[in-house]
Amino acid sequence: MELSTLNLEILFAEREIYRQIMSFARAMDQRDWEALEKLLADDARANLGKGEIVGKREIVNFIRPFLEACGTTQHLIGNVVIYVDGDTATSQSYVSDMHLGKDEKSNLTFRTLGEYFDEWVRLDGSWLLKRRVKDNRATVGTMDVFG
Repeated sequence: MELSTLNLEILFAEREIYRQIMSFARAMDQRDWEALEKLLADDARANLGKGEIVGKREIVNFIRPFLEACGTTQHLIGNVVIYVDGDTATSQSYVSDMHLGKDEKSNLTFRTLGEYFDEWVRLDGSWLLKRRVKDNRATVGTMDVFG
């Protein structure tokens, strides 16, 4: 079976988008706000459970205070499905995130189980997140972990 050029382009695009999804999770956990911003289109939009946010800086500025107020976090991504259509794409991925209290002696934790619904655009050869909607299906713990 021979792979066509189009199939290879789609395969490469899927791989690049997958890496961007993983990079987004890592940037949040590493508190690398510059890296996080670079993954977003200028006019990116997000709804992470507290209403619509517009603009890459605004999205980072929304996420940042939550993560800086708690301790260690880990966003695990799985069951990723990506659909590429030229220079646009959509993806769906499960997310399980854990947030620990800032004080190491704290027993505070907060976890969510959910799904990301993402839209992507290829600009200047890079895949950037255009829109993210997070569907929180379950939460465990307390939001007091965020201060």
